[in-house]
Amino acid sequence: MWKHLFLTLLILVIIAYLTMSVTVINRKDDGMVCKDIELIVKDSLFTGFLTNKEVVSILKARGISPVGKEMNGIYTDSIEKVLANHPLIDNAECYKTPGGKLFIEIYQRIPLLRVMSANGDNYYIDNKGEIIPSDARCVARKIIVTGNVEKSFACTKLYNFGLFLQDNPFWNAQIEQINVLPKGNIELVPRVGDHIIYLGKLNNYEEKLERLKTFYKNGLNEIGWNKYSRVNIEFNNQIVCTQRDK
Repeated sequence: MWKHLFLTLLILVIIAYLTMSVTVINRKDDGMVCKDIELIVKDSLFTGFLTNKEVVSILKARGISPVGKEMNGIYTDSIEKVLANHPLIDNAECYKTPGGKLFIEIYQRIPLLRVMSANGDNYYIDNKGEIIPSDARCVARKIIVTGNVEKSFACTKLYNFGLFLQDNPFWNAQIEQINVLPKGNIELVPRVGDHIIYLGKLNNYEEKLERLKTFYKNGLNEIGWNKYSRVNIEFNNQIVCTQRDK
């Protein structure tokens, strides 16, 4: 009985304390003006980035810039929703500080592939398989995808292939361009070596590229990286090379 009474009193004390804390915080907000925005951009090393100035411009354009306004008149959920609609922002979290600042944490959409299709389409595929418009400012180097690229193909099979390349340090550094041929066959343009890699269909690419990596190590390292103009890894358990014309 006494234990139950003690727990009840403890809960009441905690509720009273939280109520008083919220009241004090709200009183501190009364009349206090927002002095500045503190911006924290996550993953800025992997993609484009937004500055404080750009964030303020976005909020001003929507008429909800917090700087100079009373803190108790600033609605953080509205700011979060506006910023989350920006093409490079995946999510935004906004909160006030007792010192009169507004902290904004931005989680960016990370571009995975840059698509420049023969049909005129120009966009990025992000790390969730979604499209980012080409006018979004992405500063990081990304693999270029060219050729006969349909969006449905780009957001599924090419997206999965892009994730594989990104997660593999060797191939992420080595592959510069993916060219999509008719019927979905794939060519790869490497950064090192003056040759084209013919991958064929986007299946078993883990095994195909592992075989090519072994060929690089045991073959091209010995005879030279520019000996062949084309390296075909389409078929299982073999590599077919086309020698460069002298």
